[in-house]
Amino acid sequence: MIAGKFRALACATLGCWMSAATAIDAGPERQFNEAVELLRAGRSGEALSTLESLTRREPNFRLAQLIYGELLAALSGADAGKLVATSMSTDARLRDLAEEARVRLAGEKAVPMPGMVPNVVLQLSEGFEHAIVVDLPRARLYLLENNGGELSLLRHHYAAIGRNGSGKQVTGDMRTPVGLYHITHWIDDDKLPELYGAGALPLDYPNAWDRHLRRTGSGIWLHGVPRDTYSRPPRSSEGCVTMANVDLEALRTHVRFGGTPVILSDKLEWVPADAVTPVREAFMRRVEDWRAKWSARDTEAYLAYYADDFSADGMGRAAFAAHKRRVNASKKFIDIRLSDMSLFRYPGAEQDVLLAEFTMEYSSDNYAVTTRKQQFWRREADGAWKIIREINR
Repeated sequence: MIAGKFRALACATLGCWMSAATAIDAGPERQFNEAVELLRAGRSGEALSTLESLTRREPNFRLAQLIYGELLAALSGADAGKLVATSMSTDARLRDLAEEARVRLAGEKAVPMPGMVPNVVLQLSEGFEHAIVVDLPRARLYLLENNGGELSLLRHHYAAIGRNGSGKQVTGDMRTPVGLYHITHWIDDDKLPELYGAGALPLDYPNAWDRHLRRTGSGIWLHGVPRDTYSRPPRSSEGCVTMANVDLEALRTHVRFGGTPVILSDKLEWVPADAVTPVREAFMRRVEDWRAKWSARDTEAYLAYYADDFSADGMGRAAFAAHKRRVNASKKFIDIRLSDMSLFRYPGAEQDVLLAEFTMEYSSDNYAVTTRKQQFWRREADGAWKIIREINR
């Protein structure tokens, strides 16, 4: 009877969304999820033992402490359901914990099956060993491993976002950006207030796309939490992505500064790996034709790939076209070579936008340079894809 009563309590408090913990989960989060699964199976004694072990291991894991206390009350015969219902209506802290539980367990349900990939990543350069994808609505961070161009899920964990959700536009809006970014460096905890926990991984927000859309703000980081807590409510930061310190430390070991892409998505979908193949191949053909036209000094065909509202380096399309016609006409030959190609669906864009990142080697009869380039391609109303932004990183 006690087990049945607590199962009902767990469903009312946490939501009945729990799926079995996966092998790639590790640490306190997995232990907590296993305890909830035991409760739902009616094995309250084993759940109590698991929670007791967890709360000793992580005494600041407030959510685990809450459920442990409720289970103790239920097993002692107290009216825990009434107690929790009253607490949730009056105590904002407990409401935050209940929301954290719901989001955590909903995130468990969204863990992809093997062979599934995030639809935002069409191709990852072999130069990137890992990529980070954050499902902002589900408060879930995924670390992907790149094995010769094939992606696999290495680990995942809960990660909180801005208190006003996602879609950052202006300074101080308390929202987490949606887009693709790169980690610039590591800031050690001894250089930061305790709010940031074990340290921080700053992102390069605002990027070229954000600046194109006149978005403002700064200081968007992946960072830890104060040591007197284990995690924070799902919406609790000023726009950063926050996570347990143990998760941040584990993540840090897989980051290459200036390289590892971090994709913050507001509509993440997991699809079979072969589902992205047609999009990737069509995109590669467009980029290759752009390269070939430039190398052949077929200037007008090359310029046809640029949208009417294209801009780069302070030039609109007309000034850019005039510059390219003048430069290309002066060359005896042009050779363009592309390598280290990554292709992405750009998250959060109102229209279909694809991003190509690659290394470009340019050489001509009197000039040579190697750059890392970003191209933002947009699908126009007539279905044609055009370049709307192009920058050297």
